[in-house]
Amino acid sequence: MDCTYCYLPFRKMKHLMPAAVAECVAAAVNPWAADGPMFEVVWHGGEPLATGREHLAALMAPFKGVQHSVQTNAALVDDAWCDFLLEHNIHVGVSIDGPEDMNTHRITLAGHPGFRVTMRGIRRLRHRGIPYSAIAVVSDPDPADAARFYEFFAELGVTTLGVNVEEEEGVNTGARVSDPVRAAEFWAALADAWRGNPVMRLREVQRVLNFAGAVLQGHETAPLPASSPWDPLPTVAYDGGVVMLSPELAGFTDSRFGDFTTGNVLEDGLVAEAEVRTPWITEFWDGVDSCRATCPTFAFCGGAHPANRYFEHGGRMDGTRTSYCTTSKIALLEGVTQHVRTHRP
Repeated sequence: MDCTYCYLPFRKMKHLMPAAVAECVAAAVNPWAADGPMFEVVWHGGEPLATGREHLAALMAPFKGVQHSVQTNAALVDDAWCDFLLEHNIHVGVSIDGPEDMNTHRITLAGHPGFRVTMRGIRRLRHRGIPYSAIAVVSDPDPADAARFYEFFAELGVTTLGVNVEEEEGVNTGARVSDPVRAAEFWAALADAWRGNPVMRLREVQRVLNFAGAVLQGHETAPLPASSPWDPLPTVAYDGGVVMLSPELAGFTDSRFGDFTTGNVLEDGLVAEAEVRTPWITEFWDGVDSCRATCPTFAFCGGAHPANRYFEHGGRMDGTRTSYCTTSKIALLEGVTQHVRTHRP
């Protein structure tokens, strides 16, 4: 695929991860997986099925006790791939943006609409009884489209739906700036549709409900200060480069921050003195603390994501509110809250 909203700068280049990179990652994460039976390794950031079954099996082989997941556009899914997915017990996520008229940004490298090839793969998954989740990018969060959008995925039988409002990131500099009020109405309408037919997990609505439950039970909701331990969420690029916290930064370079990596797994291991090696992380934590001090929604949002800060604030990591915060966090919270108020007994 060659999606018009893609942020990746190198998506038309073929980069294949060497087995040695996967072996180094596995050496680090296998002990973690032994302590956490739900440990997951996600293959994404390109089209993982384009590696071919033999090579993908070789990349997965060094990992022990992990749950493998792939995020795919499903264009290559056929019976042989279904056999592979079942044999290796791989969780499947499919990227599709809704009904055909809402899927126009997802086109093939040849410039053709990608809807039919993705649907062909989805039909094959369903025929083989392989459960799958979906991630959809919404470029125009129109409340009038929310119900039809939701029912499309309900009819596809997805287990979980994640909804991403298009963001200004990387090489995607033409994202539409959504009206916050309209975005909140979209989230409210989407929650209405889910409540009327709750056949799947709606990721964003669940996040709000989990947050509300934590508040009502008096549990900690806001992220801890930057001085506290943090979850690095490492992303490993095809060449072994490690980017913490924000996979969207992989492949980019900056005059101040270099290539945003903490190093390379082939030389430095997976997590190696991240804050010492990557000064952007310290600047990012300064921004998080600024969000904590100034934003009334911080307890839910947790502060703008690194890539959004960087691309929306002229290369700075210590800015505060972003359009992503506004449409996908603040408007989300307001929209689901509006839905709850409307439907409370």
